[in-house]
Order: sequence, then structure tokens, then C-alpha cells
Amino acid sequence: QEQLVESGGGLVQAGGSLRLSCTAPEGIVIINAAGWYRQVPGKQRELVATFTSDSGTNYADFVKGRFTISRDRAKRTVYLQMNSLKPEDTAVYYCNLNVQRGPFHRTLDLWGQGTQVTVSS
Repeated sequence: QEQLVESGGGLVQAGGSLRLSCTAPEGIVIINAAGWYRQVPGKQRELVATFTSDSGTNYADFVKGRFTISRDRAKRTVYLQMNSLKPEDTAVYYCNLNVQRGPFHRTLDLWGQGTQVTVSS
């Protein structure tokens, strides 16, 4: 499968904000679900936020109230708005989408390349 394109990472001070973007390849019509994960060296990848068509949004406790996941169907893009960032949020963030090229097509699980988020004290 094709890879998702991630962008929006960077270096910010504690208390600042970033918005990560995750764009599906052209031809994708339906985004059934989305998940944002993050990984720190030496630790397992952890789930940050999810969106599903059936259940809506869910957030890990450590980001609840600070992060927001959303989607723009026309742009085939899922976002992660990150506010009130903390140094503990420093990680590589990965996007995962479950998508379809049409309502009668098979589902695909695609991953982004990862984008670095660094929050300084």
C-alpha cells in the first residue's frame, strides 16, 4: 500500500502548539478510522488519539484536554492539534488511517513516515 504523508512537526517551547497533518493518497474516498501514535526511543509505541466513524474521538489520559483529532474529508487529511505542549510530549508521531477507495472497495491500513515533535523546557 501507499504511504501516508505526515507534516507539521518541529521544535516548540513548553506551552506552545503544533498541528500535525496526515494526508491520504489521491483516490482515497473514505476514511473509516484514524489513529495518532507516538514513540520515544527505548519505549513502545503508544496510542495518543483515535477517530472512528462509528464511535467518534477518544484520547489517552495524558493528552486529554490538550490534543484534538479531526479530519477534512475533502482534503483527505487528518489533523492532530496539540496545545499546551509539555516536554514529555517529545516523540516521533505516527499517523495510521483505515481507508477505502470507494464504498465497495477493500479497506486499507496505511501508516505515515513519522514526524518529530520536540518540546523544550
